[in-house]
Amino acid sequence: MKDMTPPQLDQSRVRQSFRRGLQSYHRTASVQADIAARLADLLQAQGAPGQFETALEFGCGTGHLTRQLVQRFEIGSLLLNDLVPEAASALQEFGGAAPVQARFKAGPVESLPLPHGLDLIASASTVQWIPDLPALTARLAARLKPGGWLALSGFGRGQFRELSALGSAAAAPSYLDAAEWRPVLPQCLDLLAVRQAPVVLEFDSALALLRHLRQTGVNGHAQQSWSRRHLRDFEDAYRARFGCDGKLPLTYDPVLLVARRTA
Repeated sequence: MKDMTPPQLDQSRVRQSFRRGLQSYHRTASVQADIAARLADLLQAQGAPGQFETALEFGCGTGHLTRQLVQRFEIGSLLLNDLVPEAASALQEFGGAAPVQARFKAGPVESLPLPHGLDLIASASTVQWIPDLPALTARLAARLKPGGWLALSGFGRGQFRELSALGSAAAAPSYLDAAEWRPVLPQCLDLLAVRQAPVVLEFDSALALLRHLRQTGVNGHAQQSWSRRHLRDFEDAYRARFGCDGKLPLTYDPVLLVARRTA
């Protein structure tokens, strides 16, 4: 397994990036919306019950996964969380994702007071922003009931491979491939399924690609400013190395997993 030393993360920069992209995220983050649907599918396929008494979703954003969960499962009490406080209103603005039984708490899930005895903890496209994943999964497992379910998605080491190859330092701190997840989970969690399948988007220009990153907030670790010349040089280098049929590809590398607490 590769080095798991938790890297440093400027959480305020990540929060600001997602806050800035909140209004555009819901319509732009098509990959994340698809991941949310696939994660809910995977949870059902592993035999999750049709009803959960208590559930937590962290990193809820504008509600892509929230919608999938409440459409597929009956949930008695649902706690929604996001690093960005404004997500609470966005959940309602974009189609009323949050059901009446839901309540919202803002803040980092690593330190947020969490209830015990949960039947389900779920999160889509968030855990890559958590620097210390073993500590987080141990914390989440401790909040699950025996028999409780954990459904997560993050991204593998191929995430935005084109940007990394061109020297970008904007990567999230915790990209893990499917095979690397078992050692990250505490022994009390039984890993039932893990899936990894890259998705490639295509853009007409570097400006369109960078606009996509900004509108989804996924460049929350970036500290790059762009001059016209720098943008032109970046596009030339991108096309020379990765361009295909006039398009610029961008690789997403989602990893989905479902686990269950055994004791």
